[in-house]
Amino acid sequence: MNKNSSEKESPKAAGQAASQMGKRQRERAIVRASFVGIFGNLALTLFKFIVGFASNSIAIILDGVNNATDALSSIITIVGTKLAGRRANRAHPFGFGRLEYVTSVIIAVIILAAGIISLRESIDKILHPASTNYSTLAITVIVVAIVAKVAIGIYFHRRGKATNSQALIASGIDSNYDAVLSAGTLVVAIFQLVWNINIDGMVGLIISLVVCKAGIEVLGQAMAPLIGTREDDRFGRQIREYVEGFPEVQRADTLVLDNFGPNEIIGSIKIEVPDQMTARAISELSRKIELGVRRKFNVMLVVGINAANPSGAFEEVRDKLAQLTAANPAVISFGGFYGDQETHTVYFNLLLQFKCDGEAVQRQLVAQMQKTFPAYTFEVETDHDYEG
Repeated sequence: MNKNSSEKESPKAAGQAASQMGKRQRERAIVRASFVGIFGNLALTLFKFIVGFASNSIAIILDGVNNATDALSSIITIVGTKLAGRRANRAHPFGFGRLEYVTSVIIAVIILAAGIISLRESIDKILHPASTNYSTLAITVIVVAIVAKVAIGIYFHRRGKATNSQALIASGIDSNYDAVLSAGTLVVAIFQLVWNINIDGMVGLIISLVVCKAGIEVLGQAMAPLIGTREDDRFGRQIREYVEGFPEVQRADTLVLDNFGPNEIIGSIKIEVPDQMTARAISELSRKIELGVRRKFNVMLVVGINAANPSGAFEEVRDKLAQLTAANPAVISFGGFYGDQETHTVYFNLLLQFKCDGEAVQRQLVAQMQKTFPAYTFEVETDHDYEG
């Protein structure tokens, strides 16, 4: 029984647990949420176009265009989710899950393109202003739009978190920005009706810049998992603590996780076990760890084994190594310590900070150990801090 089984899960771990609802069930939930977005945004687009052209307001028309792109984003989310849900094949053994991230990139590009087009139109409106005519109906539509976009944004955000869908979360962020932009259009109408001041072009310009900013931010968030990012520190720490909860594991480190999609994280971890363990016992242990991590965190983990003998004849060597690594700020920790009495070889792993020169740190440490223990040869494997 693992002694860490009762620990509260991190937000990332909760997201992984949520993904175990089943791929088909998750896909249906994302598609259902996207259809809500399509119908909601198309209705808003129609209302804003009618009111925008009737009142000759570029701000309302551009706001309507933005809602139309939101509907298109939801369509792309559906297509991307369907494609990402295809089964793995020989050419793509890890599946197509990353297509969901590509979907988020496309949505971000659409948002950015809408912002650039709006920027051009707004500048033209500033240079060549035209009179606007806001009615009570126009203001009512704007207020309804603000409430609707806030509701859609909250809905997308919640469904995105529940289904671990970056595309839905991106659409939710965009919807929240839209609510702010509609509020800007409301300001235009108030200025026109109360003070008879036309700030339509200026507000359109501000709307365009905000939309461009949203597009850049969403693009950055969408590109991150495609490039490869560090997993949540707490999530990585929980996996290591879970693995170290097995009595036979003396230490677990060098956890590496690779994201192949919202439902497919593959990783590896190194563990230290006593050097007297048999191959059968090691095999049973590694199977238990891999199955346990798969069930608890939805991560396909490969376990690497390091035999350790930190006591006995090599205890003095290990103590010196602990002293040197503790004094070196570039070294986070060391592990995998094993001394071979027959060959007089000492093996160990170093976990290093990312910004350091790993080869230089290794050479310095080996030279210091060699000076103290000239009879031994030191074999070192270095790793960087991939996970927190």
